[in-house]
Amino acid sequence: MNKFFLALGACALIPASAFANNNVGSCGWGSKVFQGQSGIAPQVLAATTNGTSGNQTFAITSGTSGCTQEGTVTSSWQTAAFVDENMTKLARDMSRGEGESLDAFAALLGAEGETKTKLNASLKDNFAAIFPTEETTSSEALQSIKGVLAADSELSSLVARI
Repeated sequence: MNKFFLALGACALIPASAFANNNVGSCGWGSKVFQGQSGIAPQVLAATTNGTSGNQTFAITSGTSGCTQEGTVTSSWQTAAFVDENMTKLARDMSRGEGESLDAFAALLGAEGETKTKLNASLKDNFAAIFPTEETTSSEALQSIKGVLAADSELSSLVARI
């Protein structure tokens, strides 16, 4: 019976861990206490600390505990889902530096005009680093894309949307 309640409790925390990775663990007491730790447990604990004490709401309002009032709410789930569902087409388009899937990816990142042109060229130039093997997963490709964009001063602002 105890195992049942333990499993039930773990399931209840799963949405909190997903939420923590996006925003909840980025500021507030939870982010300070569990700073630098990775994995599900620290994310859940950071989210739980922020959620149960209400400190993150106060911290955002007052600009304390690592929170700012200028923060932007972002979500990367759409980009991750897009890459996961369109990996083959996106890889093909990245290798050429153009194509429908690459256009859609750029739109998800908010890249337009010259930024889109530079994005497409950068992804083409770094294709071998983004997809080093045929077994590259979508999450590995996204991490590599983040690295490529972060290294470019003109494209680094797009990383927040991945």
